[in-house]
Amino acid sequence: MLTWITDREQLQKAAAEHAGYFVLAFWGSFSDAAQRALHEWAEFAHQYEGITVHVVDVQKVKGVHKEYGVDSVPTLLVMKNGREVNRFLGVESATFYAMQLTGTAPSHIARPSKERPLRVTVYTSPGCPPCGLVKAYLREHGISFSSIDISRDERAAREIVRRSGQQAVPQIDINGRIVVGFDRVKLANLLGIRHEKERTES
Repeated sequence: MLTWITDREQLQKAAAEHAGYFVLAFWGSFSDAAQRALHEWAEFAHQYEGITVHVVDVQKVKGVHKEYGVDSVPTLLVMKNGREVNRFLGVESATFYAMQLTGTAPSHIARPSKERPLRVTVYTSPGCPPCGLVKAYLREHGISFSSIDISRDERAAREIVRRSGQQAVPQIDINGRIVVGFDRVKLANLLGIRHEKERTES
């Protein structure tokens, strides 16, 4: 959930209500980076509705940013029991925020939302061992997916380069978010697989 803070009283109430885990983002319409960050915060908040991202417009709720030692936007703070435990400057992806915030949030609020059905597409090519590992990983966790061989589909090959900037396979499209390579941590976060740990390949 993403909530706009409109005044100091609302901020104080929100901080008290979410004292155990409080996410506070500072934004300004004058900043292109903040505009991009807002999109990523909203995407993260949609994926994890148990974690509320409270957004302060520094031009409307004046002076609050200084009280938190914030001198640029976008900035996102994570507070636990009134103490700052994380600070993220600039623009990051929704996937990045998911990895960072769900790792520190209480487990009962860190679960991904169940609203959107997963749409998973795996882009592969012949002679690609990691492609087989990705498919096995998805099957192991009961994730349905479609598979596209880019060596036989030139349009799909062009599309993944356009979207990710890379030709490497596998590439996995999860509800429009692209993961390049067999990255268990990113896959687990986007797929809502809890307690998945990256194993060391031998």
